[in-house]
Amino acid sequence: MSTEPVDRQEYNITAYTENQVGLLNRIAIIFSRRKINIESLNVSPSEIEGIHRFNIVIVETEEVVEKLAKQIEKQVEVLKVYYNTNADVIWQEMALYKVPTDVIAEKVLVERLLRENGARAVVIRKDYTVFETTGHREETDSLIKALQPYGLIEFVRSARIAIIKASDGFHHKLKDFERREPSEEVAENEFLNDREQVFTM
Repeated sequence: MSTEPVDRQEYNITAYTENQVGLLNRIAIIFSRRKINIESLNVSPSEIEGIHRFNIVIVETEEVVEKLAKQIEKQVEVLKVYYNTNADVIWQEMALYKVPTDVIAEKVLVERLLRENGARAVVIRKDYTVFETTGHREETDSLIKALQPYGLIEFVRSARIAIIKASDGFHHKLKDFERREPSEEVAENEFLNDREQVFTM
C-alpha cells in the first residue's frame, strides 16, 4: 500500500521571550530530542523593551512545526510563539566575503560581479578587501560560486532575520493582556488553540 508523500518546507518560528540565562539551551534541546536540525537561529531585541525575539528556521511539516511551537511556549520565560512559511515573512541574511585586493584591481570581471550582486566594500586593505551583501540565501550562495575562481579567502553568513507580513506587532497583543481585569482568568496557551488568529498574528 503506497502512502502520500508528506510536504516538508522551510518554516520560520518566531518566539517572544524574557531574556533569561539558559533559555536558549532549553529551546535547542526541544529540537535535538526530536532530531530536527535548526537551519538558522537568530536572537535579538524586539519592539518591546526587555523582550527578546527568537527567529528559528527549520525544514519540516506543518504538523511537526505546530507541535514544536506549543512545546516552546510551555517554557516559563516564553510569552508567545508563532510560525510562518517563507511566503508569509519578509526575510534577509547578511554575508561577508574576503577577496584579494589585487584581484579586484586587476580583473574588471570581479568588480562587475560584485557590483551586479549589490556588494559594498566595508574594509579595504592592501592585501584583501571585505565586501558585504544582503539578500536571500540563493543570492549569497550565487556570489560565493562566482568568486571562488578568483581566490575567495573567507566567507561567513549571518542567521536569518524575518518580519511577519500580516502582523500588527506583538506589543498590541501584550497591551490586550494588560487591559484585562485582574480577576479575569488567563488560560495557559489559550492563543495556540486558535491557529487561524494567532499564527497570522
